[in-house]
Amino acid sequence: MSLLAHLTFLHLNSNRLGGAVPDTLRDLQYLTELDLSNNLFSGPFPSSTLLIPSLVYLDLRFNAFSGEVPPEVFAKELDAVFLNDNQFEGQIPDTLWGSPATVITLANNHFTGAVPAAYEFGAGGGGRVREVLFLNNNLTGCVPEALGFLPSIEVLDLSYNALSGHVPGTLSCLSGIEVLNLAHNQLTGELPDLLCDLRRITNLSVSFNFFSGISQRCDRQLGSRGVFDFVGNCVPGRDMQRPQPECDEFPGEGGLSCLHIPGARPAGCDGGGGGGVTIGVGVGVGVGGLPFGLPGAAAGGVVTVTVP
Repeated sequence: MSLLAHLTFLHLNSNRLGGAVPDTLRDLQYLTELDLSNNLFSGPFPSSTLLIPSLVYLDLRFNAFSGEVPPEVFAKELDAVFLNDNQFEGQIPDTLWGSPATVITLANNHFTGAVPAAYEFGAGGGGRVREVLFLNNNLTGCVPEALGFLPSIEVLDLSYNALSGHVPGTLSCLSGIEVLNLAHNQLTGELPDLLCDLRRITNLSVSFNFFSGISQRCDRQLGSRGVFDFVGNCVPGRDMQRPQPECDEFPGEGGLSCLHIPGARPAGCDGGGGGGVTIGVGVGVGVGGLPFGLPGAAAGGVVTVTVP
């Protein structure tokens, strides 16, 4: 690699390269784009890529990388992070929402735990992201209300996981969203009407969950301008729903309650001025002081927690 010291673009995608990524990549001081996608690379996340000072584009998708993704990935000044279709596992780092990237794809891996929820985005973090793909992992818990405070998001895909509880009303704050996919989870309750009022949304999928209520307002608002898919739920009087015995037997949230903590407004869209917060609390877990700050708390919002 020393002979390529001034290289700025390295695209090795769609070959049959395998083994580990060489540590000498760190010597490419001027490299801005690295594309290793569609190969046979394996082993842990290539930490040498984190030492390339000028890197802004990282594409590792469609390989066989495994292990955990280091939090430092999202601390780099990357504009795009493609890690989908590997064998990464463990929890998704909370640092994700501090990334300046506009596109982050983590789909088709083996990530577990909760969807990261950061209530205070760092400078530039969370505010630039336009597309985030979490689909087809093993994520559990609630859909965080903090996701509604992403001002620039256009595509958000949480499908094919095991998320439970209700859909938070703060998602109706995503004024720029065009595609929202919540399909194939274990979500319950009623779909918020305000979600269907979003002006730019053209594709909303909540299919194959356990929703018990979807208003005709969603049909009217979305049916004329895009796709609204709600098949495979538990909505009375609607076609193509789950059999009633299957709905009756569903255990609900399975010991996890997605608690709504109201502030001064039911769904604040400013990311911290009295909006609500959803917290997952397992049955039998003692509740003392909450281990993180809540939006609205500093503004005098009343916090009420009920533990099942």
